[in-house]
Amino acid sequence: MLELKNISKKYGKVTALKSVNITLGSGIYALLGPNGSGKSTMMNIISGILPPTDGEILYNAQGIRSLGTAYREKIGYMPQYPGMYPSFTVRDFLLYMSELKGLPRGSEGEVDYILRRVELDDCVDRKISALSGGMKQRLSLAQAVLGSPEIIILDEPTAGLDPKQRIAVRNFISETASDRTVLWATHIVPDIEGIAREVIILKQGEVTDIAAPEKLIQKMSGKVWRVRVEHNAAEEFRKKYRICSTVPDADGLMLRLLSEGQPCEGAVPLVPTLEDYYLYIFGDIL
Repeated sequence: MLELKNISKKYGKVTALKSVNITLGSGIYALLGPNGSGKSTMMNIISGILPPTDGEILYNAQGIRSLGTAYREKIGYMPQYPGMYPSFTVRDFLLYMSELKGLPRGSEGEVDYILRRVELDDCVDRKISALSGGMKQRLSLAQAVLGSPEIIILDEPTAGLDPKQRIAVRNFISETASDRTVLWATHIVPDIEGIAREVIILKQGEVTDIAAPEKLIQKMSGKVWRVRVEHNAAEEFRKKYRICSTVPDADGLMLRLLSEGQPCEGAVPLVPTLEDYYLYIFGDIL
């Protein structure tokens, strides 16, 4: 179990995190927030890269500072912009990472298994310099889960992937999280809606909510509407409401919008999603 107790982080006069208190068990915990909300700072503190200004982190009731290297060995970290050796082949890079992680000799079987799961098994001899952005993203995920770390920290793991790859990666992460802690920071809200144990909402350095996805979605009941408007009336609706989507049809535009009550006559209530909740909470600062 990972516990953050009154974690704060300041950079000079700027407060990046303010009195964060969360407890993470096994499963996937989604970290949602716009740019500048403190997501990267929180992940860097949990991974041991940054020290907090105040507060402490406990892992299984022990402070991570006192655990030192023993704690860092339990971490698998996938940064948003990974640095890799361009002259390495895909397989050699993972074998090299297994050496750095101190994995026992004979880990080739695990390397090959992970490469299959992230759909890189057909390019194991290709140099990293020849990989696409999406391939590098999947290779970064592969090195993060290599060695079965107890805590996995993922920064935008599905960014840049096509729908098929996103599904494969999402399923792999979900299976991996059954007996370990996964912290998944993302802007692609649908990716975590059905698999996250809890969603952590981070806004301007503060955790404003933490709950299961279905609990957050329930808060949007009666706040999501479908409205058909003529083209010349759409701008007025955009000024008054947060628009989730706009779809043209033969009679004008079909708007999916957020409103505390029925926005106009003929508006139809819709089943909300986690993406609706995200826009409701962060629409003013996106």
